[in-house]
Amino acid sequence: MKNAYVFDYVNENEFKKLERSLKKYNMLAYKKLYFEFYPKLKEGQFLGELVSTNKGKGSQTYELKLPTDIMFSKVHGDIKLHYHVYENEKTIMLDTITPEDILTEAHQSELVTYKGVMVSKEHADKDMFKINLLNMLQNK
Repeated sequence: MKNAYVFDYVNENEFKKLERSLKKYNMLAYKKLYFEFYPKLKEGQFLGELVSTNKGKGSQTYELKLPTDIMFSKVHGDIKLHYHVYENEKTIMLDTITPEDILTEAHQSELVTYKGVMVSKEHADKDMFKINLLNMLQNK
């Protein structure tokens, strides 16, 4: 474990809020992230899709898709962990978890669900319309 990578944060407070929101509203994604993906990242197994490389800083940026419900993905988008790897410093900089808007809103106040999917208070009509439309398409 002496060659293990260390986690750091771009904005630790905001990241922890997103993480807590993920724990509350999507336990499967949280468990996979915390108990499977984080240990692998610390061992140096960089998971997800390589998005960019910055040779000047010696870093790579990754996006790791977390498991989630299909309806949630279609309404709000995939849940992804965004992180940067600095191999020279043996550091993984945890950036954010997307979709930030719904996770941030979920942290600030209790969200309701409609047919098993979280609904934003800000865009409730839009989210319910998407859910109803997707349900109609599935039934045909």
